[in-house]
Amino acid sequence: QVQLVESGGGLVQPGGSLRLSCAASGSTFNINVMGWYRQAPGKERELVADITSVGRTNYADSVKGRFTISRDNNKNTVFLQMNSLKPEDTAVYYCKAAGSWGYFWGKGTLVTVSS
Repeated sequence: QVQLVESGGGLVQPGGSLRLSCAASGSTFNINVMGWYRQAPGKERELVADITSVGRTNYADSVKGRFTISRDNNKNTVFLQMNSLKPEDTAVYYCKAAGSWGYFWGKGTLVTVSS
């Protein structure tokens, strides 16, 4: 079992920044990919960004150039730096950890971009 706890969400004005964190605990050995997904009201969950254990990253087109994903393997933590936030970035952001044993989700953190 892997437990994932997200933090850092909140209310921010358009153009602002937030940094999300996700800490993994439990059977964290062999975590390969860690990533962030989001789900807006009435929409399906979508990939925002993910990062492999060797630092290879992948971003959704909608966030390229604005969001940066990073990872601290020693602390089993993944971060999402979100800049130039837009109202359409409003969603619940979920952390996901995947390995040879399957994958686990966090419970999510709400990000609201509004003036």
